[in-house]
Amino acid sequence: MSTSIADVAARLWHGLLAYAVKFGVVGLIGLVIDVALFNALRLGLAGDDTWAQSAIGAKTISTSVAIVFNWLGNRYWTFRRHRRRNYLREFAEYVIVSLGGMAISLACLWVSHHLLGYTTLLADNIATNVVGLGLGTAFRFVLYRYWVFGHHRADGLSTLARVEEAQRTLFEEPDAPAPADAADVVAEASAPEPDAVARPRRPAHSTKAGRP
Repeated sequence: MSTSIADVAARLWHGLLAYAVKFGVVGLIGLVIDVALFNALRLGLAGDDTWAQSAIGAKTISTSVAIVFNWLGNRYWTFRRHRRRNYLREFAEYVIVSLGGMAISLACLWVSHHLLGYTTLLADNIATNVVGLGLGTAFRFVLYRYWVFGHHRADGLSTLARVEEAQRTLFEEPDAPAPADAADVVAEASAPEPDAVARPRRPAHSTKAGRP
């Protein structure tokens, strides 16, 4: 029983939990980059009275940088075994999923603020940065794991490796048979031929018996 539980735990860890931990670390670092860059731009990092200093401009830039960082971190660390050969298509799908997660967060904020009437700053933060962030993170992780970096994707490195291994197994010539041991070779060489064993020995004719 303990062995089966250990096997299930190992499969769960290697199949899901290890990815979730790495995904969380990358996401946390990306969040720090997003918040730090947003505030730095708002304080005039890219100059005063510029679009980058405005709230929309600063958030657009900081979120874009965080998305690129998260993609690189997940591509080369979290899901590095399943990263795709076509990185442009992978990045495009990654951005689509990231925008979907952001839409979930905004939808939670809209429902709380406009539909339910919770208009305080605390309610807005709970709606978008707690409920929305949690649901959006779960949404992104599932689609990253099973779609963007899915092990079934045709241009994924893990899929290509399995195809190459299958091709080698199918088309490579089989190995030559191992040579026999020296003792077997000697025994086989010293054994009598089958014909010699099966064939009865003819008696020798006496030359004297045939003389008149």
